[in-house]
Amino acid sequence: MCQCSSGTAVRVGIYRSDRQNIRNMTENCLVDGGKCIYRRKARLMSEQDFFKSALSDFAFEAASGGAIRHLADLGYTVKQIGEKLTYPTPPERVRGAVWKHLLETGVILTKEPGSGKEQGKAEYRMERDKYGRTSFRLASSGGDRARSVCFKEKFYNETQDGALKLFLGKLCERNGENEVYISCDFGWWSRRDLEKLTAALGILNERQQEYISGLPWENIVCYHRLDMRMREIVVKLYEAGYYQGTCYCLKTAERIMIEKR
Repeated sequence: MCQCSSGTAVRVGIYRSDRQNIRNMTENCLVDGGKCIYRRKARLMSEQDFFKSALSDFAFEAASGGAIRHLADLGYTVKQIGEKLTYPTPPERVRGAVWKHLLETGVILTKEPGSGKEQGKAEYRMERDKYGRTSFRLASSGGDRARSVCFKEKFYNETQDGALKLFLGKLCERNGENEVYISCDFGWWSRRDLEKLTAALGILNERQQEYISGLPWENIVCYHRLDMRMREIVVKLYEAGYYQGTCYCLKTAERIMIEKR
């Protein structure tokens, strides 16, 4: 150790530096510890939220899920389903459950029919080989709507009342109702042209209005299976000058552009 006056300064400098380093290390430990505690709390909260969400979904499924899907298959609107349920269920949950079911069963598609992009609901199918051994294969319930189709382009521009109804009916007879889809712009209208949507719904009867307005249409072109209800809706909108879209026939490979009247 140096005995000069500068030596004292050096010794003091080292002491202060060490003390500051210790203080900094302590503060860093506290900060890091706080972060660790925060992360643990966040992880615990996320786990609790996940558990609560899973429990809520389980209770909803047990109380209302099956009933909602059954009533939707029978053709009930979201409003009618809500009125039929004995277990109190928020309308938004009913809407979401109906929409999910219509997507999973292929009543509504969010991808163009025949594009090969619509995969349907994944499910396991049991199979047996020639020795009786059982195995499970992961498959999609998309069926024909999940395959790619090379369409023949056609156009429809008849303006006579009742002509479109007969035309669509014949398409369903040739292809089968489950193999014909019609494009729908309701979601796009609801966000881009609400006035037009309101006027178009005014053409429909009460049950038809309930069906369209009760579904949470996405802000894209969707495709609805051309069942009897949708045929009646499209014909009414077309004859009133509100419909222009595309009809897809998967079996006969026809894509028909329906021009605005």
